[in-house]
Amino acid sequence: MAELKVLSVFGTRPEAIKMAPLALELNRHPEIKSYVCVTAQHRELLDGVLQVFGIVPDYDLNIMAAGQSLSDVTIRVLRRLEQTLREVQPDLVLVHGDTTTSFAGALAAFYAGIPVGHVEAGLRSGDPRSPFPEEMNRRLTADLATFHFAPTAANRDNLRNEGVTENVFVTGNTVIDAMRYTVGDEHTDKEASGSGRRLIVLTCHRRENYGEPMENIFHAVRDIALRFDDVEFVYPVHPAPTVREAAGRILGNVPHVQLVEPLDAVEMHRLMARSYMVMTDSGGLQEEAPALGKPVLVLRRETERPEAIAAGTAKLAGVDREVITALASELLLDSAKYAQMANAVNPYGDGNACKRIADAILYGFSRRETPPEEFRP
Repeated sequence: MAELKVLSVFGTRPEAIKMAPLALELNRHPEIKSYVCVTAQHRELLDGVLQVFGIVPDYDLNIMAAGQSLSDVTIRVLRRLEQTLREVQPDLVLVHGDTTTSFAGALAAFYAGIPVGHVEAGLRSGDPRSPFPEEMNRRLTADLATFHFAPTAANRDNLRNEGVTENVFVTGNTVIDAMRYTVGDEHTDKEASGSGRRLIVLTCHRRENYGEPMENIFHAVRDIALRFDDVEFVYPVHPAPTVREAAGRILGNVPHVQLVEPLDAVEMHRLMARSYMVMTDSGGLQEEAPALGKPVLVLRRETERPEAIAAGTAKLAGVDREVITALASELLLDSAKYAQMANAVNPYGDGNACKRIADAILYGFSRRETPPEEFRP
């Protein structure tokens, strides 16, 4: 029987972190011929992740251009991926999550009559405009996909509520698998920066937070840094000019706030492993930090990852300056509240998501008789 040809398509650093361990897992299966195609939607942030995992793409569409719009990205992915699909003629195209690369990649495969597998399927915020454009990207990708690899039972239920009931597999999140490569036992280190202060990792870059919400977040960080002498913030600043301007203006001269360049996957995961807690508007960090036992304050009005809120590993802090300051202060002052969050069960994975996805693919193409067991936290 011929090998199954599986083409994994991704283009941003978050996608790469979560798809890299899956690509490595697919290579372990003799029934599968695995190909990697990167769009390089985020060129400089993507390449570092590929190096960490030792992945050399089979195809590099290299679409990134200065000042690119969402329409630019969509058009270039569609046009350039079309040729790759003709050349590879894969049996399955895998896309991840909710980026513009994911949606455009799924659409290109659909146009070519190739089944789509959606990794990290079923996340929903409930607001089509937030996060933007991610919420609509993930919804549209679900409509195009044949196979749906949902990290959690709640994600599966979201799909069921939309009428998607076939070929849905609960796998856990591949980011937990990735952390086996990037962190190992690093999380046993002391929760301190090199200065001995309690380290808080900050990320803030969402489009929906541009303007007043982002300024509120940065002013809250400033308030916390000035109030607590034993705290140090490390903020890898996103390269977007809007983010950099606001961060430099509000946080540039604040004691114990380090504004640093974006970090690669290993550096970021190990930074979180040494941290006391994480404050973020990122989606991925809401999954990664709990795997390390780090409380998360979510700097958004809503989250498509409610499992962390329900499990107690994260709190929705919103974008109000006073609320963010109060919640962070509580975790810095109340050891019992901190321990409750730090010791909550991680609801996102057990490190075996990639194996489940590979087995589900083989099952879906009748190369296995039974589906993989569902992930249960």
